[in-house]
Amino acid sequence: MGYKVAVVGATGNVGREILTTLAEREFPADEVVALASVDSVGKEVSFGDDRTLEVGALDGFDFEGFDIALFSPGAKVSAVHAPRAAAAGCVVVDNTSHFRMEPDVPLVVPEVNPEAIGGYAKRNIIANPNCSTIQMVVVLKPLHDLARIKRVVVATYQSVSGAGREAMDELFNQTRAIYVNDPIKREQFTKQMAFNVIPHIDDFLGDGSTREEWKMAVETQKILDPSIKVAATCVRVPVFIGHAEAINLAFERPITAAAARAALKQAPGISVIDYRVDEGYVTPVECVGEDSVYVGRIRVDKTVKNGLSLWVVADNLRKGAALNAVQIAEELIRSYMKKAA
Repeated sequence: MGYKVAVVGATGNVGREILTTLAEREFPADEVVALASVDSVGKEVSFGDDRTLEVGALDGFDFEGFDIALFSPGAKVSAVHAPRAAAAGCVVVDNTSHFRMEPDVPLVVPEVNPEAIGGYAKRNIIANPNCSTIQMVVVLKPLHDLARIKRVVVATYQSVSGAGREAMDELFNQTRAIYVNDPIKREQFTKQMAFNVIPHIDDFLGDGSTREEWKMAVETQKILDPSIKVAATCVRVPVFIGHAEAINLAFERPITAAAARAALKQAPGISVIDYRVDEGYVTPVECVGEDSVYVGRIRVDKTVKNGLSLWVVADNLRKGAALNAVQIAEELIRSYMKKAA
């Protein structure tokens, strides 16, 4: 007997990737429905190599009898409809930022804190972290276990797909416009995105940081350890898919590059590609469509006591969103909602 699954926001970048991931991993579902706004009703979305689903309306959808809903429709929509689904007995795995920092909602990366999933019963909602946080904490976990991280300084290089399909279209259109000498149109970003980098993701806060940078700090503390200090600079770069991060760590105890490399190689969800030669590392272009978080450029930082620097790359639409959500759902049914055969 399989599960009944709803995918909310099914026509967006993450929603489509969730459907692909469910099919690829052969999630044990007897029924999968695709839901979105009324503007998308009747459209078809792919589900696996040979199936399509017709999109239904989220407004008014009855979640009664559904086991799991994977949400990625935007924070304001999740704020309205996720509690409605949860009240109907459907466990929500929400990709938006709306519930992440609520104390009675678990914030989960399965390779890092799978035990937190058990807290779903308080509200029938589990939050998926920010894409840049997910790939970072997957790497921090084995290193924290090894030598206890005190401080993280991270600079991100985040692709435009993290801002949605319209952002990807804007990068494409601006790039084309430059080559044919057309005017540059700017709607999704605060400055020209093509052939540029923008150190501004989400709104500015009172202390000068952006909300994206704040998310990386507080989400890491909630998922991994509240004592870890995080300083982030989040930058949008003209890449379609794939986030990269340059991470500098300070530990409580001594750590060598060799010990860090060994710990990372043994950890789930990580692929270590770390050769000190040309092409001996992974870039965003090469991680697209891959499940792993890739780590390279592992080296001791001699400017700080017990310091280490590294380079981390992952597909933000897969591990940074869809795959992490599906992994949560898999652990949920494995440990908490098994059905009789």
